[in-house]
Amino acid sequence: MPAAAPIHRDVVSYVRRSARMNESQQRAWDAHHDSWVVELAAGERATSVSPEARIDWTAVFGREAPLKVEIGSGAGHAVTALAEAMPEANLVAFEVFTPAVASTLGRLARHGVENVRVVVADGAQALASVFDAGSVSELWTFFPDPWHKARHHKRRLVRPGFARLVASRLAPGGVWRLATDWDDYAEAMREALDAEPGLVNAHDGWAPRFALRPVTRFEQRGLDAGRTIHDLEYRRS
Repeated sequence: MPAAAPIHRDVVSYVRRSARMNESQQRAWDAHHDSWVVELAAGERATSVSPEARIDWTAVFGREAPLKVEIGSGAGHAVTALAEAMPEANLVAFEVFTPAVASTLGRLARHGVENVRVVVADGAQALASVFDAGSVSELWTFFPDPWHKARHHKRRLVRPGFARLVASRLAPGGVWRLATDWDDYAEAMREALDAEPGLVNAHDGWAPRFALRPVTRFEQRGLDAGRTIHDLEYRRS
């Protein structure tokens, strides 16, 4: 499969919020930043990634292991649980909200998890520059911002160009797991991924719930509102 061109995300899929941390977040940041946060060369924006940015993930983790990536890791509930369940893998979590990253560091420490590295950057841009083609065994995008208004749909993370990029970065047989609680976004996801020749739906339609994914507050909020949780699982073809 030819390598996908880098995504230029002048229109991003997130809104940055205040970077103010509470006391516990600041303590976690100070204690664990140097060990678990990976710094990338930035582009024009603070959370953008320079096209020249490169990372040797084997050196970062100090071992060769399957590489699994979460884009939009929030406060780290999912990546911590998944890291505990997959000690044999190296996990990379991307999050643009610094206090959430600090919460993730605290959660990793409390659970004694050491096979995660966190990056404060636009994961879609980073996927293009700091991961080699065919190097990612799994990608996770759980409950990305749905951007409800039609004029904001261009901000949605899961779109055809991003699907093409993901397909190029997945290892042969690699998996992309997605989840959303918004029906229209779920349908748009399937449409974009079904149209990408480098990906194939691993199920006949929606996937069963990914058993290792914990119920985060985003999922619980959807359940409490009576919305349906849609899981998807696509594999590199």
